Amino acid sequence: MPSATAEVKPAHRVKGRVRLTGDKSISHRYAMLAALADGPSTIESYSSGADCLTTLKCLRQLGVELEVGHAEDGSRTVTIAGRGLRGLQFPGADPGATLDAENSGTTMRLLSGVLAAQAFATRLTGDASLRKRPMRRVIEPLELMGAVITSNDGFPPMQIQGSDRIHGIAYTTPVPSAQIKSAILLCGIQANGTTVVREAVATRNHTELAFRAFGAKVAVDGTIVTVEGGQRLTGGHFVVPGDISSAAFWLAAAAALPGSDVEIENVGLNPTRTALLDVLRRGGALIDTTIDREAGGEPSGRVRVRPGARQPIVLGAGEVPLLIDEIPALAAWAANGGDLHVTGAGELRVKESDRISSLVRGFQAMGADIDEFRDGFHIRGSRRLTGGEADAVGDHRLAMAFAVAALGADGPSTVIGSESVEISYPEFFATLRRLCE
Repeated sequence: MPSATAEVKPAHRVKGRVRLTGDKSISHRYAMLAALADGPSTIESYSSGADCLTTLKCLRQLGVELEVGHAEDGSRTVTIAGRGLRGLQFPGADPGATLDAENSGTTMRLLSGVLAAQAFATRLTGDASLRKRPMRRVIEPLELMGAVITSNDGFPPMQIQGSDRIHGIAYTTPVPSAQIKSAILLCGIQANGTTVVREAVATRNHTELAFRAFGAKVAVDGTIVTVEGGQRLTGGHFVVPGDISSAAFWLAAAAALPGSDVEIENVGLNPTRTALLDVLRRGGALIDTTIDREAGGEPSGRVRVRPGARQPIVLGAGEVPLLIDEIPALAAWAANGGDLHVTGAGELRVKESDRISSLVRGFQAMGADIDEFRDGFHIRGSRRLTGGEADAVGDHRLAMAFAVAALGADGPSTVIGSESVEISYPEFFATLRRLCE
């Protein structure tokens, strides 16, 4: 199928209010834990992105009864009838039945942890992009816990032979990754014994908070997380805050364009996700935050952003893990008068695309002054973008980054593969138009 394109014209500023769709990371986790819980759960403001709908589709194949509805404000509400720990069903009578995670690495990695403790075999696959993403990093710890997993040399598709004899382990993750940590913890809460996960750098803690929201005990000591297996989860009522990774693009636009003023409502302000705010402040942006509520341990509130005096931003390996999804947005900020130097971000090469090379090519096509490194890039916004044709190569975050950068160009730009925003933020282009009016 040919890729869709979106034309983005230059804008003098962005101004207005934004209310976000539910956080993608939290939506995945709440849905999976609700499926493993005792009793029903209702999840309000569930993400509208395609990836989170993929998780629901896979859970249905595993025997989970669920309904998707819409609230008066248009947000998505999901009700899930929990099946209890290890209560999932073999996905269909066909021995070759397959769960298709499509483009969602979170679905595949986290669901692998769930399925490793279910006493049946499951085949997991995905689209062409997902089949190029490394899975050995979750395969290794899950096999140490007792699962038997075959794969295409560490890449999908994967065949997971789960077991009711899964046991806890103590494991140090090879790279800082909330997905690896979460896969192990999701298996560990169903396992026999204690599971301990150690990280070199703390990553987002949504799984730990979600465990507690569902009634389980989890111990956190710095970068060490411990969970006892066999704890029952209890269904309930949960509210997903807005996705700060989606907010990142409006933060970048408002911080870059003179005269801009954007307030984002109902945005998640979990401290393990707000490093972006500190980095943009370091780059000169004027940012105010207000926490309005806390649900399930997840704070949410309002963020107002305006441009200020620009300062260069340098990011290294110590900061990148808590910013990995927001780096494309920061690049869009830098392309319009900023300066961003990133190293220690080699993990970007194994996302939905090789985000380093693809980001560099797209910004070069728009006239940016940018250099590529093995583990990062340097973009200098000292010269104005000309506009041009940038290919997002099917990567939703690149599509949004190119569109935001295009607002500060001299001429119009075309984003190829604009349909990819459906993965995480279907409302993106409609919101972009509104903020530019």
